[in-house]
Amino acid sequence: MASDEARAGLPDADRRPGRVAHVPGPSVRRLSLYLRELEGLLRQQRRTVSSLQLGKTLGLTDAQVRKDLANFGQFGHPGVGYRVEEMIAQIRRILGTDRVWNVLLVGAGNLGRALVSYRGFAGKGFEIVAVLDNDPDKVGQKVGSGSELEVLSLESLAEVVRRLRIEIAILCLPSEVAQPIADRLVQAGIKGILNFAPTTLAVPGPVALAGVDLAVHLEQLAFQISAGQARTKPPETPHAT
Repeated sequence: MASDEARAGLPDADRRPGRVAHVPGPSVRRLSLYLRELEGLLRQQRRTVSSLQLGKTLGLTDAQVRKDLANFGQFGHPGVGYRVEEMIAQIRRILGTDRVWNVLLVGAGNLGRALVSYRGFAGKGFEIVAVLDNDPDKVGQKVGSGSELEVLSLESLAEVVRRLRIEIAILCLPSEVAQPIADRLVQAGIKGILNFAPTTLAVPGPVALAGVDLAVHLEQLAFQISAGQARTKPPETPHAT
Protein backbone atom coordinates (compact mmCIF):
# COMPACT_ATOMS: atom_id res chain seq x y z
CA MET A 1 0.00 0.00 0.00
CA ALA A 2 1.36 3.42 -0.95
CA SER A 3 2.55 5.68 1.85
CA ASP A 4 0.98 9.08 2.53
CA GLU A 5 3.97 10.75 0.88
CA ALA A 6 3.65 8.50 -2.17
CA ARG A 7 0.03 9.46 -2.63
CA ALA A 8 1.20 13.01 -2.77
CA GLY A 9 3.89 11.94 -5.87
CA LEU A 10 6.18 14.46 -7.73
CA PRO A 11 5.08 17.89 -8.89
CA ASP A 12 4.85 18.85 -12.55
CA ALA A 13 7.99 20.80 -13.38
CA ASP A 14 6.11 23.76 -14.80
CA ARG A 15 3.59 24.34 -12.00
CA ARG A 16 4.16 27.53 -10.01
CA PRO A 17 2.01 29.42 -7.51
CA GLY A 18 1.09 32.02 -10.11
CA ARG A 19 -0.49 29.26 -12.18
CA VAL A 20 -2.34 27.69 -9.27
CA ALA A 21 -4.71 30.48 -8.34
CA HIS A 22 -6.76 28.38 -5.94
CA VAL A 23 -3.85 27.71 -3.55
CA PRO A 24 -4.44 29.39 -0.14
CA GLY A 25 -1.91 32.06 0.80
CA PRO A 26 -0.86 30.31 4.05
CA SER A 27 0.04 27.17 2.08
CA VAL A 28 2.25 29.19 -0.25
CA ARG A 29 3.95 30.88 2.72
CA ARG A 30 4.55 27.53 4.41
CA LEU A 31 6.42 26.32 1.33
CA SER A 32 9.25 28.65 2.31
CA LEU A 33 9.26 27.16 5.81
CA TYR A 34 9.38 23.64 4.41
CA LEU A 35 12.24 24.67 2.16
CA ARG A 36 14.19 26.10 5.10
CA GLU A 37 13.73 22.87 7.08
CA LEU A 38 14.71 20.72 4.11
CA GLU A 39 17.85 22.76 3.52
CA GLY A 40 18.75 22.25 7.17
CA LEU A 41 18.25 18.52 6.80
CA LEU A 42 20.44 18.51 3.72
CA ARG A 43 23.24 20.19 5.68
CA GLN A 44 22.86 17.36 8.21
CA GLN A 45 23.24 14.91 5.31
CA ARG A 46 19.71 13.58 5.71
CA ARG A 47 18.47 11.97 2.52
CA THR A 48 14.81 11.38 3.31
CA VAL A 49 12.13 12.77 5.61
CA SER A 50 8.50 11.96 6.39
CA SER A 51 5.62 14.44 6.54
CA LEU A 52 5.50 13.88 10.31
CA GLN A 53 9.18 14.79 10.71
CA LEU A 54 8.92 17.76 8.36
CA GLY A 55 5.97 19.25 10.20
CA LYS A 56 7.17 18.54 13.74
CA THR A 57 9.67 21.39 14.08
CA LEU A 58 7.17 23.80 12.53
CA GLY A 59 4.35 22.82 14.87
CA LEU A 60 2.30 21.34 12.02
CA THR A 61 0.60 18.00 11.68
CA ASP A 62 1.65 15.52 9.03
CA ALA A 63 -1.81 15.92 7.50
CA GLN A 64 -1.27 19.68 7.12
CA VAL A 65 2.09 19.11 5.43
CA ARG A 66 0.58 16.66 2.95
CA LYS A 67 -2.37 18.98 2.30
CA ASP A 68 -0.09 21.94 1.62
CA LEU A 69 2.11 19.99 -0.79
CA ALA A 70 -0.88 18.45 -2.57
CA ASN A 71 -1.85 21.96 -3.70
CA PHE A 72 1.18 22.00 -5.97
CA GLY A 73 1.18 18.50 -7.42
CA GLN A 74 2.54 15.24 -6.10
CA PHE A 75 5.57 14.47 -3.98
CA GLY A 76 7.12 11.41 -2.37
CA HIS A 77 8.01 7.78 -3.02
CA PRO A 78 6.44 4.55 -1.72
CA GLY A 79 8.18 3.24 1.37
CA VAL A 80 10.69 6.10 1.29
CA GLY A 81 8.87 9.34 2.06
CA TYR A 82 10.25 12.57 0.70
CA ARG A 83 13.73 12.65 -0.80
CA VAL A 84 15.28 15.78 0.68
CA GLU A 85 17.42 16.95 -2.23
CA GLU A 86 14.67 16.26 -4.73
CA MET A 87 12.11 18.11 -2.61
CA ILE A 88 14.39 21.16 -2.36
CA ALA A 89 14.71 21.33 -6.13
CA GLN A 90 10.96 20.93 -6.64
CA ILE A 91 9.96 23.56 -4.06
CA ARG A 92 12.48 26.02 -5.46
CA ARG A 93 10.95 25.47 -8.88
CA ILE A 94 7.46 26.08 -7.51
CA LEU A 95 8.53 29.23 -5.67
CA GLY A 96 10.43 30.47 -8.70
CA THR A 97 13.77 30.58 -6.87
CA ASP A 98 15.44 28.07 -9.15
CA ARG A 99 16.79 31.09 -11.02
CA VAL A 100 18.65 34.26 -10.01
CA TRP A 101 16.49 37.36 -9.48
CA ASN A 102 18.12 40.76 -9.88
CA VAL A 103 16.98 43.02 -7.05
CA LEU A 104 17.01 46.80 -6.71
CA LEU A 105 17.37 48.34 -3.25
CA VAL A 106 16.08 51.89 -2.75
CA GLY A 107 17.37 53.66 0.35
CA ALA A 108 21.03 53.51 1.39
CA GLY A 109 20.51 54.22 5.08
CA ASN A 110 21.54 51.91 7.92
CA LEU A 111 18.92 49.25 7.16
CA GLY A 112 19.54 49.38 3.42
CA ARG A 113 23.29 48.98 3.88
CA ALA A 114 22.77 46.06 6.22
CA LEU A 115 20.56 44.31 3.66
CA VAL A 116 23.11 44.86 0.90
CA SER A 117 25.77 43.24 3.08
CA TYR A 118 23.58 40.26 3.99
CA ARG A 119 25.02 37.19 2.26
CA GLY A 120 21.95 35.01 2.71
CA PHE A 121 20.06 36.47 -0.25
CA ALA A 122 22.42 35.04 -2.86
CA GLY A 123 21.95 31.51 -1.56
CA LYS A 124 18.20 31.91 -2.02
CA GLY A 125 18.45 33.14 -5.60
CA PHE A 126 18.29 36.90 -5.01
CA GLU A 127 21.10 39.28 -5.94
CA ILE A 128 21.02 42.97 -5.10
CA VAL A 129 22.52 44.47 -8.24
CA ALA A 130 21.83 48.17 -7.70
CA VAL A 131 21.29 50.64 -4.85
CA LEU A 132 19.58 54.00 -5.27
CA ASP A 133 19.21 57.01 -3.00
CA ASN A 134 18.21 60.66 -3.35
CA ASP A 135 20.72 61.94 -0.77
CA PRO A 136 23.64 63.64 -2.59
CA ASP A 137 25.94 62.71 0.31
CA LYS A 138 25.20 59.01 -0.22
CA VAL A 139 25.30 58.96 -4.03
CA GLY A 140 28.69 57.72 -5.19
CA GLN A 141 29.49 55.87 -1.97
CA LYS A 142 30.32 52.16 -2.11
CA VAL A 143 28.15 49.76 -0.12
CA GLY A 144 28.06 46.03 0.53
CA SER A 145 30.24 43.58 2.41
CA GLY A 146 32.92 43.97 -0.24
CA SER A 147 31.96 47.58 -1.07
CA GLU A 148 31.29 46.48 -4.62
CA LEU A 149 28.10 48.50 -5.31
CA GLU A 150 28.04 52.23 -5.88
CA VAL A 151 24.99 54.12 -4.68
CA LEU A 152 23.29 55.65 -7.71
CA SER A 153 20.99 58.66 -7.93
CA LEU A 154 17.27 58.00 -7.70
CA GLU A 155 16.95 59.86 -11.00
CA SER A 156 18.41 56.82 -12.76
CA LEU A 157 15.66 54.49 -11.47
CA ALA A 158 13.93 53.72 -14.78
CA GLU A 159 17.21 53.32 -16.67
CA VAL A 160 18.68 50.98 -14.04
CA VAL A 161 15.57 48.79 -13.95
CA ARG A 162 15.58 48.49 -17.73
CA ARG A 163 19.32 47.96 -18.17
CA LEU A 164 19.69 45.35 -15.43
CA ARG A 165 16.34 43.67 -16.13
CA ILE A 166 15.23 44.06 -12.53
CA GLU A 167 11.82 42.72 -11.47
CA ILE A 168 12.02 42.98 -7.66
CA ALA A 169 12.69 46.03 -5.50
CA ILE A 170 13.30 46.51 -1.78
CA LEU A 171 12.19 49.78 -0.21
CA CYS A 172 14.05 51.06 2.87
CA LEU A 173 12.62 54.55 3.00
CA PRO A 174 10.79 56.92 5.35
CA SER A 175 7.03 56.42 5.21
CA GLU A 176 6.31 59.83 3.67
CA VAL A 177 8.26 59.08 0.47
CA ALA A 178 7.57 55.34 0.11
CA GLN A 179 4.35 55.62 -1.94
CA PRO A 180 5.70 58.03 -4.60
CA ILE A 181 8.78 55.85 -5.05
CA ALA A 182 6.62 52.72 -5.24
CA ASP A 183 4.61 54.41 -7.99
CA ARG A 184 7.81 55.11 -9.93
CA LEU A 185 8.96 51.53 -9.49
CA VAL A 186 5.70 50.22 -10.90
CA GLN A 187 5.93 52.62 -13.85
CA ALA A 188 9.49 51.40 -14.49
CA GLY A 189 8.31 47.80 -14.75
CA ILE A 190 9.01 46.41 -11.27
CA LYS A 191 6.78 43.38 -10.63
CA GLY A 192 7.35 42.84 -6.90
CA ILE A 193 8.12 45.13 -3.96
CA LEU A 194 9.38 44.25 -0.48
CA ASN A 195 8.49 47.23 1.68
CA PHE A 196 10.36 48.00 4.90
CA ALA A 197 8.83 51.47 5.21
CA PRO A 198 6.40 51.73 8.17
CA THR A 199 3.40 52.45 5.96
CA THR A 200 0.88 50.62 3.81
CA LEU A 201 1.47 50.93 0.08
CA ALA A 202 -1.06 50.80 -2.74
CA VAL A 203 0.05 49.09 -5.96
CA PRO A 204 -1.80 47.75 -9.01
CA GLY A 205 -3.16 44.22 -8.78
CA PRO A 206 -0.52 42.56 -11.00
CA VAL A 207 2.31 43.87 -8.78
CA ALA A 208 3.24 41.63 -5.84
CA LEU A 209 3.68 43.42 -2.51
CA ALA A 210 5.05 42.27 0.85
CA GLY A 211 5.57 44.46 3.90
CA VAL A 212 7.96 44.09 6.83
CA ASP A 213 7.27 46.50 9.69
CA LEU A 214 9.82 45.68 12.38
CA ALA A 215 8.05 47.81 14.98
CA VAL A 216 4.81 45.88 14.46
CA HIS A 217 6.61 42.57 14.97
CA LEU A 218 8.19 43.89 18.18
CA GLU A 219 4.76 45.06 19.37
CA GLN A 220 3.37 41.58 18.75
CA LEU A 221 6.21 40.04 20.75
CA ALA A 222 5.62 42.51 23.57
CA PHE A 223 1.93 41.62 23.57
CA GLN A 224 2.63 37.88 23.74
CA ILE A 225 5.09 38.38 26.61
CA SER A 226 2.71 40.68 28.48
CA ALA A 227 -0.26 38.36 27.93
CA GLY A 228 1.78 35.41 29.16
CA GLN A 229 2.85 37.28 32.26
CA ALA A 230 -0.74 38.29 32.96
CA ARG A 231 -1.87 34.66 32.74
CA THR A 232 0.82 33.44 35.12
CA LYS A 233 0.68 36.32 37.59
CA PRO A 234 -0.81 35.10 40.90
CA PRO A 235 -4.00 36.82 41.97
CA GLU A 236 -3.56 39.60 44.47
CA THR A 237 -4.55 38.80 48.05
CA PRO A 238 -7.10 41.29 49.39
CA HIS A 239 -5.81 43.35 52.30
CA ALA A 240 -7.57 42.77 55.61
CA THR A 241 -9.56 45.71 56.88
